Amino acid sequence: MKNMTGIKTLRVGLTVALIGVLGAATCEEPDLTLPSDSEARGFYGSSSDITVRLSGNVLEILVNQPLQQVRRGGALWAKVGPYIYLFSAETESVLNAYPGLAGVRVITRTSRRDTEVARVFLLRDRLNELTWKRAKNIAGKARLEGTQRPSYLEDLVEWGEDRTEFSYSTEFTGR
Repeated sequence: MKNMTGIKTLRVGLTVALIGVLGAATCEEPDLTLPSDSEARGFYGSSSDITVRLSGNVLEILVNQPLQQVRRGGALWAKVGPYIYLFSAETESVLNAYPGLAGVRVITRTSRRDTEVARVFLLRDRLNELTWKRAKNIAGKARLEGTQRPSYLEDLVEWGEDRTEFSYSTEFTGR
């Protein structure tokens, strides 16, 4: 019977030690580092067509999309605009560099009264290493060959709609 008591005491001791270790591990502060606007802007280069800013813990990328482009390309060009910027090596890199970011929102707008064309929001953990690779591949094809092969633009919109929260202006998409 004494041996059983010793085993019970050992089990209780190990359980308490395990709880202590797990409790200490869960008390560590998560890394919630956020970029400054200029640090975030550095990921996207110096184009005058985009503005990069932090809104809380969401990185917002505002893109000026030429009105003529949207009119000429119709609803498809209106929808695809934000995905071109969202599914990029730059977005993947900024999310990897700053674990405090909850996600990235891209808003396209025309120069005409800053009319919003489309907006998409990608949560930080929505894509993994493999799906990021696929997203960048689809977006790359759309960038390089979308004018000649609109099916690449359609693929990018479909990919994006399946993985983001999105809204499009009815003024430019008709729905």
